[in-house]
Amino acid sequence: MIKPNAEPAPARGRIEPPTLTAIRHAADLLRAGDIVGMPTETVYGLGADALNPEAVKKIFAAKGRPADHPLIVHLPDASHMVRWAASIPKDAIALARAFWPGPLTLILKRADGVPDEVTGGQDTVGLRVPSHSIALALLQVFDSGIAAPSANRFGRISPTTAEHVHEELGDKVAMVLDGGACAVGIESTIVDFSRDTPEILRPGAITADDIAGVIGRRPRVRGEMGESVQEAAALSHAPRVSGALAAHYAPATPLRLLPAEKLIEEAAMLAGEGSRVAVLAHTVADPHDARLIWQSVQCDAAAYGHDLYANLRKLDASGADFILLEALPASEDWRAIADRLGRAVVGSGAEQDET
Repeated sequence: MIKPNAEPAPARGRIEPPTLTAIRHAADLLRAGDIVGMPTETVYGLGADALNPEAVKKIFAAKGRPADHPLIVHLPDASHMVRWAASIPKDAIALARAFWPGPLTLILKRADGVPDEVTGGQDTVGLRVPSHSIALALLQVFDSGIAAPSANRFGRISPTTAEHVHEELGDKVAMVLDGGACAVGIESTIVDFSRDTPEILRPGAITADDIAGVIGRRPRVRGEMGESVQEAAALSHAPRVSGALAAHYAPATPLRLLPAEKLIEEAAMLAGEGSRVAVLAHTVADPHDARLIWQSVQCDAAAYGHDLYANLRKLDASGADFILLEALPASEDWRAIADRLGRAVVGSGAEQDET
């Protein structure tokens, strides 16, 4: 029987300011097998106790994520790697020392006891130490690994604010710790050390040149031009990793990438056919056409990446029939953003499901 003066249970999915009390409560929820939204410097994650298979399954259910798609385990610090990895190459240790805490994920041979639900049934595990102060505080209180993919429906635009998580998942998540807007804005660089040659399986803010500066050799980069037939064949043996499917990070609105010289022409043509068109441009000036929803952004890779998902969400919610994006510069600092947008184009326009 409920006492008349009993306080009602807090609503699921609520956004909480990151007080020590809230962080401790989030850790308690994780220990109890629930899932929570947590900020990182890359994107917001949907966290569960990585050693609890039933809790990890809740991530897949909330996101509608395929069960064979592996998760990244977030750690309090690098010393925890030995609990999760069977072996740690010296180059992986060097990168951890150089870039952790930070937006770098290492793929290593998994240790005994790491659940198949985390690894997608593979013999490898992805590990990283995030640099966001709230994520680190939660991890330190929890004192173990937190499996945390992006806190959105599978294949859709990653969240970079607590409000995005709430909009996406609602009461499917126990609570969301509000850590403000993510500093980086795109997912971590993933480097595979489970085979003989280190390889970047997903580009991010830490580039191949950054890695080469630490380990003294440039890693292979998945999808890089100029690969031999033998090298291309070797890619098929790479472990599956988060965010590497052809369709990902996608708005429901059909998305097209166009060179600068074609952008206004295509927008005007579609508008002339009666379509409502949203545009994201970084060098092309706003033509002040009342038929267009025009968003101008900085021509700077770091600033563009920081705002990318927020801008895609804004344009996706604008009621447009099409989103047109100005194509990106073909340089190393834009590689990760180009990767995300290429996958977003493939996945865009599909019907949103309710999973």
